[in-house]
Amino acid sequence: WSRLSHKLGEAIKVSNPQTRAQIESLVKAGHVEELRRRLCSRMSFGTAGLRAAMGAGFARINDLTIIQSTQGMYKYLAKFFPDLGSRGLVVGYDTRAQETCGCSSERLARLTAAVMLCKDVPVYLFSTYVPTPFVPYAVKKLGAAAGIMVTASHNPKEDNGYKVYWNNGAQISSPHDKEILRCIEESVEPWPDSWNEKLPDSSALRSDPLQEICHLYMEELSSLCFHRYTNRASTSLKFVHSSFHGVGHRYVQQAFKVFGFPQPIPVPEQKDPDPNFSTVSCPNPEEGESVLELSLQLAEKEGARVVVATDPDADRLAVAEQCKWKVFTGNELAALLGWWMLYNWKETHPEVTEFKKVYMLATTVSSKILQTIARTEGFHFEETLPGFKWIGNKICDLTKMGHEVIFSFEESIGFLCGSMVPDKDGVSAAVVVAEMAAYLENKNLTLNQQLKNIYETYGYHISKTSYVICNDPPTVKRIFSRLRNFGGENLYPILCGGYNIVQVRDATTGYDNNQPDQKSVLPVTKSSQMVTFTLQNGIVATLRTSGTEPKIKYYTEFCAPPGESDISSLEEELKRVTAALVEEFLEPDKNNLIPRSV
Repeated sequence: WSRLSHKLGEAIKVSNPQTRAQIESLVKAGHVEELRRRLCSRMSFGTAGLRAAMGAGFARINDLTIIQSTQGMYKYLAKFFPDLGSRGLVVGYDTRAQETCGCSSERLARLTAAVMLCKDVPVYLFSTYVPTPFVPYAVKKLGAAAGIMVTASHNPKEDNGYKVYWNNGAQISSPHDKEILRCIEESVEPWPDSWNEKLPDSSALRSDPLQEICHLYMEELSSLCFHRYTNRASTSLKFVHSSFHGVGHRYVQQAFKVFGFPQPIPVPEQKDPDPNFSTVSCPNPEEGESVLELSLQLAEKEGARVVVATDPDADRLAVAEQCKWKVFTGNELAALLGWWMLYNWKETHPEVTEFKKVYMLATTVSSKILQTIARTEGFHFEETLPGFKWIGNKICDLTKMGHEVIFSFEESIGFLCGSMVPDKDGVSAAVVVAEMAAYLENKNLTLNQQLKNIYETYGYHISKTSYVICNDPPTVKRIFSRLRNFGGENLYPILCGGYNIVQVRDATTGYDNNQPDQKSVLPVTKSSQMVTFTLQNGIVATLRTSGTEPKIKYYTEFCAPPGESDISSLEEELKRVTAALVEEFLEPDKNNLIPRSV
């Protein structure tokens, strides 16, 4: 109780009257457990930064925790970069806001800037909301020491986040994340000017990179445009775009103009920022047809064949096509984009007969379709741990060695065409999809028909991805501990759905029974849970925890050889094994797991 009382004293000293009022209200009502949850733990760095609900408390996103985080960032960057005073920091933000705690992404971005400015660090603070990819792009172009994007991407409206990029433009990884967290814990007392939200308006060290970065981005984006003449001639093909109440509308419109297309038709109810996401139950286009309803209705009304939807911070992309409205999964769209980027690379390098320096990348829970194509076509493929921070840093490493990464993806509709931004980018992916659709239209093909052509050439790759929700961390820990001791101490399961398990790879512990030394070649990630099983029938299944949400995700894929025509049989077998995986290994009823509801 004495510890909680001390924390209460700290929390009530804050300068934001609304978060202070929240704490005082909880104290008055005697909600001790809620106070303990909010005050007796601190957010830890997950997927390249912080993400939590907005509100009062050290475990939530608010003015104070953002100030403390930025003070820790300053302390770490000042040690790491002797020239921090000339390199500076890039700060961007999305359109999230919550009136009850006086919290908005813009306000938090301005406080972030204030902390750095009061220490004489130049800050490139965008004057309006921008897509998340603009921050890493600006870090690279401006030579900044780091970048911060205030966003919670596609999370529920209650959440916000603090995404950190390193000087190479990639999301931060170990050991930077742990060291920054340590510096945050050493910098919890706000400096006097850290609360000065108006400092960016008067400081000579603040500049607005919006115009320059937008111009450079759109100019470089044209390098991904391979068929400008076809684009201009394909005016019959219409597109609908939804920005899911976020930042994407104006930037996707500009990108289409760069490629020579008529501007896509915006979903009027969703094109303007709305922090309440009032037309969708969940602001995540990955959820598919149920959240794309307005987009599909508008497309039918306007005679548009293709829908592109960017998530609220425009780093992810969903695509649907009018053939009884096929909503492509992330894995299916990656098969199309991978084929498209390879096709155009070949067209623009006719003199090259070997692809020794050409790479494509994917996370290990994503489809193996790129790996299969690479084996046939001769380019290189590498997989990384889940999360684009791993892909981004791998791109930087490969580029330094003189290699060219032409496409990367993660199954959760995160795509990067080319390598102009070492992070997923929904804006560039949207217009690349448009060009691919226009090209195929001129060949009398739809996207879905071309997807079938790819699968008939390289073999069907049928996958299933979903999740269950678990709001109790000890339960998650217990589930994965059971898997590691399923048949006795340190004995993993040997069967799933009646099939023998021939390989187990545990990225949390570093175990892989398929390696001579039984050590996984992927980096060990002790802070998250991930176990992959390969079955004797060729199905690969992975269970892992999300880095940003209280979810246990599961991924299964059946990779069939070319010529396999009984697709319904493959789908039925995958469905059965996936159901067994969930029931036998997660025990949803026993563990009170909440199934996906959207």
